Amino acid sequence: MLSVEDWAEIRRLRRSEGLPLKAIARVLGVSRNTVRAALASDRPPKYERPAKGSIVDAVEPQIRELLRVYPTMPSTVIAERIGWTRSVRVLSGRVAELRPVYLPPDPASRTAYVAGEIAQCDLWFPPITLPVGFGQVRDSKRLPVLTMVTGYSRWLSAVLIPTRRSEDLFAGWWRLINRLGAVPRVLVWDGEGAIGRWRGGRSELTTECQGFRGTLGAKVVICRPADPEAKGVIERAHDYLERSFLPGRIFSGPSDFNLQLSQWLAVVNTRTRRALGCAPTERITADRQAMIALPPVAPETGWRHSARLARDHYIRLDSNDYSVHPSVIGRQVEIIADLDRIRVHSGGRVVADHERIWAWHQSISDPEHVEAAKVLRRRRIGALRPAPEPEVEQRCLTDYDTALGVDIEGGVA
Repeated sequence: MLSVEDWAEIRRLRRSEGLPLKAIARVLGVSRNTVRAALASDRPPKYERPAKGSIVDAVEPQIRELLRVYPTMPSTVIAERIGWTRSVRVLSGRVAELRPVYLPPDPASRTAYVAGEIAQCDLWFPPITLPVGFGQVRDSKRLPVLTMVTGYSRWLSAVLIPTRRSEDLFAGWWRLINRLGAVPRVLVWDGEGAIGRWRGGRSELTTECQGFRGTLGAKVVICRPADPEAKGVIERAHDYLERSFLPGRIFSGPSDFNLQLSQWLAVVNTRTRRALGCAPTERITADRQAMIALPPVAPETGWRHSARLARDHYIRLDSNDYSVHPSVIGRQVEIIADLDRIRVHSGGRVVADHERIWAWHQSISDPEHVEAAKVLRRRRIGALRPAPEPEVEQRCLTDYDTALGVDIEGGVA
């Protein structure tokens, strides 16, 4: 067989040097027929092994006959029908080649999104271990990252939240929508417990979700069970997060995770998307303009409840105890918490303001509250101590005799 090097040299000598066939054959030591074949071929010579028959060739007519009647028949069933005793892998390979001939075409549809129409939301659980303080860590099952991708511009947003409870989930959801600057008209969710579920053949939203979407003026759609293609955009975003964001990163805590995530998202949204042919930054303006404007009053999210402050002047939230100024012991206080802070109000003033702790079963004390409790305790002890008895004058007994007219020596005066 002529080598590629000789083939190239023959063509060079003929086209560049203009040598006749006989001279080229003499220089390279090959026959003139070989030279003619090299000049006639536009591609370099390539060794191709002659095709050999397969053990499946003998039963191919039977396979075709079964597929003609039953196009979806599994390879294992075909093997039983034709009495196949060899490796089923060889047979299944031939069946896979023949089956499309007997099946109708099944083209995949491409979904097109209108500007401002839709955003897909979900929870992503990064496969990492994150320190949360007090010597505690959280694994992937307890690290929900709320994600949202707009359909038209593919604008990606995400934030790590403390829990999957509705108080934290809606607080994180509002943070993403507020950062986006507008409200998508349709918000698509999977069957998340705090959002809703499918029941009786229809989707059913929770009371909290109904109130949230009512404030936004948007529609919330729950995907059917076992239908991942309905939110393929967000699923691909999760895969991208695991492949591009996580590798090589170390996080000191939840705030550091969210800081690095926001910095990464600022860069990612400037990268070109193959499906769009441009970057999300080039479409996000048109996307926002077609969305619903943010509501004039923000929806109520986070933790909100009232309680009477007990004598130990601590309130509990998400398994942790936070101190409150002891001056309001016995009074009704209002507890308001978001993803970052916990504040307690009483009589129109703030009586506690703490950073929210992600660790569990901890007591967080403000030094000012502890000192105020000591002062009040000393005052109460002093107020309850019994007062000293007044001193009574001790008079001489003769004074009483004189007052009664009694003479000790001579009797009655």
